[in-house]
Amino acid sequence: MFDWALARALNMAVYQYIFYCSYIVCRYYKHRMVAMRWLTRDVFLIALSAFFADAGYQALIAGFPIFIVFYLGAPVYDYGLAMAIAFGIGSLFSYFGGVLGDRYGKRKIAILGNSLIPILSFSGMVSGVAAAIGLFSAGWWARNFRSPARRGIMSEVSSKSDRGKAFGFLNALDVGGGVLAVAYLAVLLGYGMSLRYIFLLTLIPIVASTLCLIALKYRDARGPGAMKLKERSTALRNRKTYFGMLAATMLYGLAFYSLGFPIITIAESSDAIAGIASYVVFLLVAAIIGYVIGRGRKNRLMKLALLGYFAAGIGSAVIGVSYAVGAGVFFMYIGVGVLGLSAGVIETLEPTIISLISKSRTIGRSMGSLGAARSLGIFAANAVMGLVYFISPVYAYAYAGLLAISAAAIMLLAGRGQKDI
Repeated sequence: MFDWALARALNMAVYQYIFYCSYIVCRYYKHRMVAMRWLTRDVFLIALSAFFADAGYQALIAGFPIFIVFYLGAPVYDYGLAMAIAFGIGSLFSYFGGVLGDRYGKRKIAILGNSLIPILSFSGMVSGVAAAIGLFSAGWWARNFRSPARRGIMSEVSSKSDRGKAFGFLNALDVGGGVLAVAYLAVLLGYGMSLRYIFLLTLIPIVASTLCLIALKYRDARGPGAMKLKERSTALRNRKTYFGMLAATMLYGLAFYSLGFPIITIAESSDAIAGIASYVVFLLVAAIIGYVIGRGRKNRLMKLALLGYFAAGIGSAVIGVSYAVGAGVFFMYIGVGVLGLSAGVIETLEPTIISLISKSRTIGRSMGSLGAARSLGIFAANAVMGLVYFISPVYAYAYAGLLAISAAAIMLLAGRGQKDI
């Protein structure tokens, strides 16, 4: 005989179980949603724009050294010259992009610069080294031009307490796009597709990146002309930390060679696919570390010095020693992974710290100065790396390692006494 009382009791127990489970789930997700309030629509769109941009041009960054050295038959120092031109003149574009963003509106400058990045994609459609370098550099200058404005927008659409999380999320998606780029680059190369056509395919994600910026709800609070180009004051709360950081950034830039050099080193020791795959290791580590490091709010300056600049020196040393003693590709990958760790820390904490020690009305100029300082250093680094690498890769990595460690020392001195960053 069917026991209705037992059925009702079981039915009530099931309903109570569902109710309490639903209550727990709702409480959990309410807590998660409160914790994730920093992830606004504009923060997400800016990070998504970075994802698509890197999903495009990082394939070019990884493939360009292979294209220059192995396709066009140019010596390695020509590749170093190409990077020096792209980054050196790019420093001016970074600075003026930041200044013009403060004056005419960060959103306009970010969209303008981003819409010109696709010039990069045509660098594989020429047969001359000079033309390839010219197209690559022009697209890279456009990227430098938009970066300070984009970082400035991120600073304004996120609160000070959540800025590290926002920039960490930006870096994670930024680098995540790079991982996707290198993955499809390696797969398409494996199937025999020419780099020329792979470079053209990068147009698709780069255009999607611009569309994300166009979709932003953010509008500049100030109208055109509110900031004057001749204004000298940088309106900083802590000038010692700011200028010390710029000095450390420039010195680190002198050690920050393009990852094309490790790609070439590993490709020479193994093959082109192994060289390109090392870039995936670099990007994956950078993405994870950038997101994790962005969630912390304490000792940012010390983390930047030790986990950023100092770790970069160690990574270069590991690659150089591995090459010198013939330790094999595995140990070179370890060195590349350490470089990825340092890049994740640096790309997250540098803009976070700059945004915290700068006043909002000059944030574009401050971000532009940061980019310019880095690019000036990179200009010299790639020129020197190209020449020294031609003599011996070991000397090249030793040079980079020593300068990166020196940058860590300067950053520690500049941040001495700072407790609130």
